Amino acid sequence: MSPSEFKDQIAAVSAQIGGRPLDANLEAWLNAEHGAGSATYARLKSACEAGVAEGWLCDREGGGIRYGRVCKPAPELHGFSVDVVDMQDIAGPHHVHPNGEIDLIMPQEGNATFDGRPAGWLVYAPGSAHRPTVAQGRALVLYLLPEGRIEFTRST
Repeated sequence: MSPSEFKDQIAAVSAQIGGRPLDANLEAWLNAEHGAGSATYARLKSACEAGVAEGWLCDREGGGIRYGRVCKPAPELHGFSVDVVDMQDIAGPHHVHPNGEIDLIMPQEGNATFDGRPAGWLVYAPGSAHRPTVAQGRALVLYLLPEGRIEFTRST
């Protein structure tokens, strides 16, 4: 698996969701068409695991979280950026999604959940915010951010 092949896999999904509203309908569609148990999910999970093993995914570390932006927003990705994090029983920094966020949750160890959700897709609407949390094990989470927009908030 190369970064270029990885980008091509993401582009195949982003072509189907580019321009759609980031809402519960999109989340339901992603889980029905590309959710846990699907060929798309298996390919993306395998690609993420290979990228981590090869060292080009999640190549940074901070506060106990491994992370990295794999792709900046690009036309071939329909304006999405691509980030992947590797988290185990930890809450990350609070942030806002000005344009929304699409997450692919890929448990690696235990019964890992991300923001209380098991394997599959989670869609946050524009303007939403959270403190991303993995519990009950370790998970890789792939983030698609429209225009790459994310705003980290200050801790008080």
